[in-house]
Amino acid sequence: MTIPFIEPFRIKVVENIKMTTREERIEALKNAKYNVFAVPGADVFIDLLTDSGTGAMSDEQWAAMMRGDEAYAGAKSYYRFEKAIQDILGFPYVLPTHQGRGAEGMLFGAMVKAGQTVPNNRHFDTTMGNLQVIGANPVDLPVEESEDSELIAPFKGNMDLVKLEELIQRVGVENIPIGMLTITNNSAAGQPVSMDNIRDTAAIYKKYGIPFFIDACRFAENAWFIKIRDPKYKDVPVREIVREMFSYADGCTMSAKKDAIVNIGGFVAFRDKELKGKIGANLIVHEGYLTYGGLAGRDLDALAVGLYEGTDEEYLNYREAHTRYLGEVLSAAGLPVYKPTGGHAVYVDAGKALPWIPPSQFPAVALANALYIEGGIRTVEIGSLMFEHTDPETGEQVYSPLELLRFTIPRRVYTRSHLDFIGEVAKRVMENPKDIKGLRVTWAPEVLRHFMAELEEVE
Repeated sequence: MTIPFIEPFRIKVVENIKMTTREERIEALKNAKYNVFAVPGADVFIDLLTDSGTGAMSDEQWAAMMRGDEAYAGAKSYYRFEKAIQDILGFPYVLPTHQGRGAEGMLFGAMVKAGQTVPNNRHFDTTMGNLQVIGANPVDLPVEESEDSELIAPFKGNMDLVKLEELIQRVGVENIPIGMLTITNNSAAGQPVSMDNIRDTAAIYKKYGIPFFIDACRFAENAWFIKIRDPKYKDVPVREIVREMFSYADGCTMSAKKDAIVNIGGFVAFRDKELKGKIGANLIVHEGYLTYGGLAGRDLDALAVGLYEGTDEEYLNYREAHTRYLGEVLSAAGLPVYKPTGGHAVYVDAGKALPWIPPSQFPAVALANALYIEGGIRTVEIGSLMFEHTDPETGEQVYSPLELLRFTIPRRVYTRSHLDFIGEVAKRVMENPKDIKGLRVTWAPEVLRHFMAELEEVE
């Protein structure tokens, strides 16, 4: 296989990992009630559960942490963080939070009421959960292309603009306090959103006077895809693309644990100064003072540096190629990979890999468990365990449109040899796929059930 990339960094610090025995992994999975979230990290050899907070920080980020100012109010670290937000994203106002779900909670708590509707191309789990706990109705409006795992198209993460208009007309503008757009579209296999779609989505929201906020977790990767997939932007620097993307929005929420490459942190940024008072009052109650928001000063400094590093084009080129390589490896192993591969993860269509396991028995969870037992690899289901719900209008049970298994790559952590090993494990699993059993839920909380669900195998 042609080597498509080389890491644009050298390794300074290493962490030892240990391969357990097959018997030990079987026991660990049983103790975890067949939910890999509950498997202790020490029992995982290669951890692809998430890219959230699992990346490796650079020497510059560690150096910045030593400059951390831990003043309770008005710390120097906050102003360095604020300047980075203004430079990279272009929003004049920002409030830090402990992570992305904190930012979502602060924004929705200030702007959304029970019974109201919030549209999005697709909400991810915590975004949906934050709306559900206040009694709001999150509505996903993805383009149809996103539900075809084999279709090659450049921007399958787009918002369906026709459906957005129809939703606004049906629900009524007065019942939509805020409109969202997620870049990249994590629930839709990490697919990017085009600049045209961002602009057109913004225009619809603006026409109806609906504030437009972007879920910006992987904004840098989205900008990179615009650069390499939209001919109009091939000669435009990534940071200029980023500024244009956000120029159409009234604000954003972000888990900085993704594209800012830190282990903790998030923020909500916006243009309306009055929002600072509304969100800030909520922030002080739940997160912390306005200039630290649940973070230490050192975390704010690392985040500020990470925003610049995460938008570096040499890094982004490596990041996308690294992910694409894993997609090639998994395809060669016999897994039906969602195409094209995204920036932060490779998604496998587990419904196609294990067609005899119905959505009600969670084929992606079953495949995740098989990979863990075979080689100590932890992945995560993006399917019906995560997104199954009852339709509020019809009362019918609705399963996820695709039963996906996400192989999420932490930033600057694993080398090509790790990816090759993942492929070998996947190949061994697919040699005897009929041995894989479906699962049923024995207990789970009502909201965000996949994090804590307990399951058992279906005989």
